Amino acid sequence: MTTWSAGVAPGSGGCGELGAEQDRDEAEQGQRQGGWSGDRKGGGGRRRGGEVVRVQDRFDSTIDDLWSALTDPGRLGRWLGEFDGDLRLGGTFKARFFASEWQGTGRIDVCDPPHHLAVTTSDADQAEEHVIEAWLTPDGEGTVVIIEERGMPISLLPAYGAGVQIHLEDLGTHLAGHERGDAQTRWKHLHPAYQALPSTAPEPGRGR
Repeated sequence: MTTWSAGVAPGSGGCGELGAEQDRDEAEQGQRQGGWSGDRKGGGGRRRGGEVVRVQDRFDSTIDDLWSALTDPGRLGRWLGEFDGDLRLGGTFKARFFASEWQGTGRIDVCDPPHHLAVTTSDADQAEEHVIEAWLTPDGEGTVVIIEERGMPISLLPAYGAGVQIHLEDLGTHLAGHERGDAQTRWKHLHPAYQALPSTAPEPGRGR
């Protein structure tokens, strides 16, 4: 089994309302930037139904504020992408992500405010489905979030790892009240770093 793992640098809206060496060091250990703080940990590996990328981060925001940033359409439009459709539990939607330029459709499968969210997505030009799942846990005055994405080919694990990190950086920047960074520049730095990371097996079971 081929897997990889690394330390990844990488009131609530609710689902009902969801309408180079330095770069390798960042990928392995994480850094404080963009107003967010994180003991970032991540990994990738194989599970039933495809490969998995898992990232854990800590933000200096309350769990309600972080849940709102992940589920409120107005806030999503400031850091993640554009959403259109029935964005309630069980509903389907179309989306376009800013940083990765991903476009496709999705379905909200789990909505347990403010702790657990799960969405199944499909690329606009592919039939395969991916699952994106998030768990939020209070941690003092901040919140720990675990993001897990499943179903990608193993050859794309580094690409997804870098992409998830960039999305989390954009989330942290939004929480700090700033604008998104240059995703293409970050991608050029991070993707080679993720390709160079060593392989370890992920923990079995769910993300948290």
